Amino acid sequence: MGRTLQNTMINLGLQNACDEAIYQLGLDLEELEEIEEDAGLGNGGLGRLAACFLDSMASLGLAAYGYGIRYEFGIFNQKITNGWQVEEADDWLRYGNPWEKARPEYMLPVHFYGRVEHTHEGPKWVDTQVVLAMPYDTPVPGYKNNTVNTMRLWSAKAPNDFNLQEFNVGDYIQAVLDRNLAENISRVLYPNDNFFEGKELRLKQEYFVVAATLQDIIRRFKSSKFGCRDPVRTSFESFPEKVAIQLNDTHPALAIPELMRILVDIEGLDWEKAWEVTTKTCAYTNHTVLPEALERWPVYMFEKLLPRHLQIVYEINRRHLDSVAALFPGDSDRLRRMSLIEEGDPKRINMAHLCVVGSHAVNGVARIHSDIVKTTVFKDFCDIEPEKFQNKTNGITPRRWLLLCNPGLADIIAEKIGEDFLTDLFQLKKLLDFVNDEMFIRDVAKVKQENKQKFAAYLESEYKVKINPESIFDIQVKRIHEYKRQLLNCLHVITLYNRIKKEPNKKFVPRTVMIGGKAAPGYHMAKMIIKLITSVGEVVNHDPVVGDRLKVIFLENYKVSLAEKVIPAADLSEQISTAGTEASGTGNMKFMLNGALTIGTMDGANVEMAEEAGEENLFIFGMRVEDVEAMDKKGYNAREYYERLPELKQVMDQISTGFFSPKEPELFKDIVNMLIDHDRFKVFADYEAYISCQEKVNELYRNPKEWTKKVIRNIAASGKFSSDRTIAEYAREIWGVEPSDVKIPPPNEPRE
Repeated sequence: MGRTLQNTMINLGLQNACDEAIYQLGLDLEELEEIEEDAGLGNGGLGRLAACFLDSMASLGLAAYGYGIRYEFGIFNQKITNGWQVEEADDWLRYGNPWEKARPEYMLPVHFYGRVEHTHEGPKWVDTQVVLAMPYDTPVPGYKNNTVNTMRLWSAKAPNDFNLQEFNVGDYIQAVLDRNLAENISRVLYPNDNFFEGKELRLKQEYFVVAATLQDIIRRFKSSKFGCRDPVRTSFESFPEKVAIQLNDTHPALAIPELMRILVDIEGLDWEKAWEVTTKTCAYTNHTVLPEALERWPVYMFEKLLPRHLQIVYEINRRHLDSVAALFPGDSDRLRRMSLIEEGDPKRINMAHLCVVGSHAVNGVARIHSDIVKTTVFKDFCDIEPEKFQNKTNGITPRRWLLLCNPGLADIIAEKIGEDFLTDLFQLKKLLDFVNDEMFIRDVAKVKQENKQKFAAYLESEYKVKINPESIFDIQVKRIHEYKRQLLNCLHVITLYNRIKKEPNKKFVPRTVMIGGKAAPGYHMAKMIIKLITSVGEVVNHDPVVGDRLKVIFLENYKVSLAEKVIPAADLSEQISTAGTEASGTGNMKFMLNGALTIGTMDGANVEMAEEAGEENLFIFGMRVEDVEAMDKKGYNAREYYERLPELKQVMDQISTGFFSPKEPELFKDIVNMLIDHDRFKVFADYEAYISCQEKVNELYRNPKEWTKKVIRNIAASGKFSSDRTIAEYAREIWGVEPSDVKIPPPNEPRE
């Protein structure tokens, strides 16, 4: 979620008033804002997408709730020590959190372990361990519409009789100390992005948030009148038209069997009716096609932790496979592929399959990704129910990602087209009228230069690095992952360095390459990539021949509040994943909206950005999805590129002989090995195209006016990438509700 203060002032229309008031107290509001901790309760783009969606849902007047876990420790703080990433606990609640309100009156029990007893009334889940879920509410204000929604985060609390039951008589002290075991559930965020690690505590977290949330939803459904806590509704017939549950990836997939358990075991519905209610209520958003990211929980773990849910999943699977077998008699291979249970040692539950079967709508997050989903990962499912599959291209909130982080740019836009674009971003198209307006071109360039100067000053004060504000600010900020190909960026930097060394008297377009992002603590290759970047920086930044023509900076501890500073200062946005691997990306959209040009592959939302702005206004390079597929068929041979391209060979030889690690020549052997012998993401295959595309970047940057015209065309084309558009599509096409632009009266105006 990042910081809340400035966003709240903006959405409430109070920023100028607060600014003035604070100024009159002799304080500086910006200094005050810097004191607030970021709330970092998720990983990478998935977590930030949810935050943008909350802002848009409130701004569109939807009665929507965001549910999650109130982690005591969020995503770790990243320190760089001797060029290596070191993790530090994120004690974000140390000084309290003024935005949250504990709601003990809505505390709910969540059950774990136990066994299933078969009784006359049907199955009963008994002898369970209970953990209490304490809700904390954070207000989510819409943009100047007086709507305030709620983000409700659950914290785990041990019940007072925890471990003090009959079997544990005598050791009272130990029993109280053991309360920690229950309360550990909400202790810490698992820091993996696009990677599944099948840990029991993680499964507990997933069930914890689901079980608490579903009880909360059902309680609210049953008491129809506002403020009335007595249950009024008893029939679940109308549940799907009153409630929509959107599953943000498979992490809350247990909502499907949990809702079935409540409807069948507790509310007494028959299976068919309960299943109809469940599928009509739930919808699933897929966020990745990388196989290592798909959640596949071992059956034995499920059986121990959630025995009743395992039975329900088996029954869902039995009925599902029966219906498939009826359509494709004798096709046992199809049954194996489509089963929710993967045979093997151990047997596993495929959570994505559970989500597809248990939802009425399944969507990808960019057009190319949704197509890949339909033709590969869920092809068998799509053959049977093509109408279930949709696309919802991601978006970002223009309040935080333009008005808040780049007020200078927002101002000159408003001067030309008015302020309505903040709630209807398509209006940015009107800027095309000014693409040849000398004054506007100059203003856009001036705002960018001011942002660059401000960021350069910040870097100097915080990290003692001096950079040339006239240079191209070439920026890649995102989680560190092989598929995102920070290594390709690194190879370009070294190539540039070698060219300067080869012809030190030639005129080069100066560059400052900034790379930032966290590596999952257990991801060895990602941590090596960080070390390579910092090591290249050590050499390049201290070479007197290079001077200020090339600098390499690793941006430490990338987070929302740092993104708000770096994105408005960017000239070039690096979006260089292997085609077919980045589901959408959202950083790409933030850079586009803030006047950076994109160098990127035809992957994720880059495809639609190129379509909106015109491919000639982006720097598109490299293999398309079809080329990658063809290469997979034929076999990718990295050595062939190494032998054929002298500059690539030189770069790789420098890395492998210790040019960047003279004290430890072998340091990067794992990276070299991977790139040459088993690179799933084909870095070398796009190297040549990338280098020549970067030459085009330099060429255009030499002509500031033409560069700025392209910038204006990009900003003008970024309207599609507002999360308001995304959420309006979810609302109409999945949830069956209409967004509203009604401004409800403020509390100080008497209502009729």
